[in-house]
Amino acid sequence: MTNDTPGRVWLVTGCSTGFGREIVLAALAAGDRVMATARRPETLSGLAKAGGDRIGTAALDVTDPASVRAAVEATLAEFGRIDVLVNNAGYSVLGAVEETSMEQFRSMMDVNFFGATELTKAVVPVLREQASGTIVQMSSLGGLITYPGLGGYNATKHALEGLSESLATELAPLGIRVLLVEPGMFRTRFSTSVQFTPENPAYRATSGELRRMVEGVVGQEPNDPVKGAAAILKALDAEPLPLRLLLGDDAVDGLREHHEALLAEVSTWEELSRSTAV
Repeated sequence: MTNDTPGRVWLVTGCSTGFGREIVLAALAAGDRVMATARRPETLSGLAKAGGDRIGTAALDVTDPASVRAAVEATLAEFGRIDVLVNNAGYSVLGAVEETSMEQFRSMMDVNFFGATELTKAVVPVLREQASGTIVQMSSLGGLITYPGLGGYNATKHALEGLSESLATELAPLGIRVLLVEPGMFRTRFSTSVQFTPENPAYRATSGELRRMVEGVVGQEPNDPVKGAAAILKALDAEPLPLRLLLGDDAVDGLREHHEALLAEVSTWEELSRSTAV
């Protein structure tokens, strides 16, 4: 295949399960071509069979710069271009800030933020040369609001939000788009793959409550990842592309409640806030 073949070319991380897998399947169903990646590419054999000659698979550890470069080069070698990058790989540790080790904080940041940034920087020159393309950052409702027990995860997604908003402004004049996806709770393996820190009884009423909620919600999450992937593809066909796409009633309602509370606090303290003028 060459870069003249119709349809978009996708490079997607974290494709073995969840959103990554469903995005790959949705892109294939739309007639597009996909390079599906995972740290262990043998987990992608089912996807490879489903995609035929329109899918490639590659090993990709987003914390390894050489692995990142190799995946980008493999995509270009197989398909000749990249039209959509999806930074989906990520994970979470659940525990209060005091309960979470510095090693765990750094590991989450390496995967969720620095990994996504490394791959974004590797792909941007390709998109810039093409004068087209879209970068999809799989963020989270937790990138816009916070929860006790998810301070580290929230920090990684807030960092990704800030970088991506600036990136969108930088790339827009070059014909490149950026989409931040903000899912609520979906029936993926995210809830079962969360790593729990040892629990300190002092935090039972705060982060401890979230621990029990996450343990109890497995299999009962209110949103369907197949529908979430379909919504992402629908948004990508829109002009103009939204900067942020919330997914799920819980995401929409949660963000609206958060911003209403934020605005109320701004109003309450507005007089003092304005008292600093020279």
